[in-house]
Amino acid sequence: MVVVIGHGYVGTALAERLWQAGRGVVAVNRSVDVETPYPLREGDVSSAKSISRLVDSLEETPSAIIHCASSSRGGADAYRAVFLEGIKNLQQCFVDVPVFFTSSTSVYGQTDGSIVTEQSETNPDRETSRILVEAEDLVRSAGGVALRLAGIYGPARSIYLKRILEGTATIEAGEVSRYVNQIHRDDIIGAILHLMGAGTGYGACLNVVDDTPLTQWEVYEKLADFFGKSRPPESEPETNRKRAWTNKIVSNEALRETGWAPTYPSFLTALEKDETLVPSVRDLLS
Repeated sequence: MVVVIGHGYVGTALAERLWQAGRGVVAVNRSVDVETPYPLREGDVSSAKSISRLVDSLEETPSAIIHCASSSRGGADAYRAVFLEGIKNLQQCFVDVPVFFTSSTSVYGQTDGSIVTEQSETNPDRETSRILVEAEDLVRSAGGVALRLAGIYGPARSIYLKRILEGTATIEAGEVSRYVNQIHRDDIIGAILHLMGAGTGYGACLNVVDDTPLTQWEVYEKLADFFGKSRPPESEPETNRKRAWTNKIVSNEALRETGWAPTYPSFLTALEKDETLVPSVRDLLS
């Protein structure tokens, strides 16, 4: 049996995939106002008492825990509660159960367009990303797996696709067009299931990203070609972005060496092969 902490964009799809495969799964979320074919329990990962009650409610000890809860776009305090304290609570209440933690490639603060691997420096300028590194260390030290996810897209989710379709896309002006590293939601789920099944990656950090880094310029240029639109105009780079400005190529070589391969090796492949992607994002605009 697997416990999925967080019933959001990734957690819901992961729990459904496990249930469809005949695996025992219990999903945990702060709110349980939806019907599911698998057990959905109320719980708050930032509360040790809440997680302790969850343990008492389970009929068996899980073989793995996937922490994919979000901080609801909160600041450092929310990150510390959900990720750092959340990992501590899980490790305290589920002794010796490996935790798969969905972290972020935002832990890499490089701005020079270099290739980064799991051995590259993690010295981000945002406190939220530094908290993720602390949480990763806790996970790894206990034999779990920290998964550094690139920018997530998939059904009903793609900021680049949304902007090109609604006509608000702009390309950041300047000599440098920063690299965009992305991963389809289904390939995140595939990576988690692969690692659990293969029994590999424990005690490590692994980048979860597709095979094809593209610059922002290339993303919008290719999207414009795909839809027969004009290339978006240039604009001054954002100075108040929520995420730190970084420019790097994130390597997935280590994850690929475990035997994993993405279903969608590039964002452009997904445009053509994921039949739900474009219609679902269009639905957001209606």
